Amino acid sequence: MCHGLRVTYMSDKLTLYRLEGCPFCELVVDELDDLGLEFESVWVEGLHSKRNAVKRVSGQRGVPVLIDREYGITMAESANIVEYLRTTYGDAEHPDEVEAAL
Repeated sequence: MCHGLRVTYMSDKLTLYRLEGCPFCELVVDELDDLGLEFESVWVEGLHSKRNAVKRVSGQRGVPVLIDREYGITMAESANIVEYLRTTYGDAEHPDEVEAAL
């Protein structure tokens, strides 16, 4: 069980605020793994009212929350995050490369 905030450093680009045992968080982790993306895990407090770290970065206490510093994105809701990851990192072409090709 998670008691307090734990941070696992793997990336300076992507950060995922997550809760141990959260199935919605695991959906996002699975997508990050499938895409071969490194990310930093920030493990939040189990008690909703104590999730101040995630509230500071996203304005709400729910998880998962993804921060993508490369594109300046902070987002919540696992389905939205998975769609964003697939759109942004799923193809060989990144959004910047698509714009440059136009």
